[in-house]
Amino acid sequence: MNGGLEQWITLILYMLCFEIISTNSRTSTLWKLNSDQTKIIEASPFHQVVSYPEGSNGAQFITEDDPVFNIITSTVHLGQSWVKERVEYYCTSCHTVRNIKTERTLNGTTNVVVKNLGMKLDAEEVLDCGKPVNFTYYDNLVGVLNRNKHPNVPEPQAALIFTKKAKNKNNLQDFDVDALERRLKKAKREKPKSVQLYNQIGNFWRIKGDAEKAIECFRRALAVSPHNAEVLLNLARVLFTLQYLDDAIYLTRRSLEVQPPDKGAWQQYFTLGEILKAYGHYQEASIHLKHTLELRPGFEPAQIALKEMEGLPTASIHIYTLVIIICLVLGVLLVILSSVDNMAENDYSEVKTQRHFNKAMAMRSLRGFGISQKHTRSKKVNA
Repeated sequence: MNGGLEQWITLILYMLCFEIISTNSRTSTLWKLNSDQTKIIEASPFHQVVSYPEGSNGAQFITEDDPVFNIITSTVHLGQSWVKERVEYYCTSCHTVRNIKTERTLNGTTNVVVKNLGMKLDAEEVLDCGKPVNFTYYDNLVGVLNRNKHPNVPEPQAALIFTKKAKNKNNLQDFDVDALERRLKKAKREKPKSVQLYNQIGNFWRIKGDAEKAIECFRRALAVSPHNAEVLLNLARVLFTLQYLDDAIYLTRRSLEVQPPDKGAWQQYFTLGEILKAYGHYQEASIHLKHTLELRPGFEPAQIALKEMEGLPTASIHIYTLVIIICLVLGVLLVILSSVDNMAENDYSEVKTQRHFNKAMAMRSLRGFGISQKHTRSKKVNA
């Protein structure tokens, strides 16, 4: 009896061990992220065989067919989110699209052949400065508050920041904006959190004319470095283009205050000259533009602005100011004339009243005098 029970127990244990050995447990497959932490890969070397067959265009990975693992590995980190892809495999380190070709064999395994098609993924990457910051010291400016309402106004002259060859507007037509976008995307992947990068991306959107994205990039840079003279000046240029003159002149003067002494401030003086010219303060604008040429001789935009102001009338008073002054003078004259007329009417009424009063008094006096004479005559007759 005991021997039969022992045989049954041995048989059951043998069957359990056989099932454990023959079962392909999912827990034996180790999953982990790659070195860039952008894709899930299989870490276990016991479930993957790499071979390089002759005549093939790439490496051949032979793995066991695991549907759950295929779903997980087809999800990659692209941009700022995880994306599920069915047919294409995205190489996040080289930013190219690769095609996956799967072939099922008779023994139940799947041959995965990876071929690089060389297709760029830069178009899928958005060139921005991330999530907008909550606060900067310059959010009270009207142009910054209304940043989501600004029209699209391109600034092709902003390309001068990125190249030294383009010295005038004619050469700016040959500037490759797409190449600049690719360089900025590459710089963003290498060092995504940088004040200088935020500033450059903001200038890129100035060229495109997207004021909202440009202002958001400058806000993010100023949130990290609120006294950055270059960022303040670029933000002032955006608001000046949008005709927020008060905000632009405030930011330009602030940029001039925090500009390091070892760096030339000719850009700040040139911007002040342009803003004051737009205000109509030509004398003060000429002073700043001449100072710009002293710091940067031969700067063509400053020379053109000075020639334009030389052709304007020499009168420093603006036409609107002159009209206002004339209206005020006429108003004062009308008030004086009306007051003079009122005074004349009052004097005439007083003189007329006084004449009536004197006539009545005279009649009374005459009557009294006549009565007194008759009374004295009657007394003499009686006497």
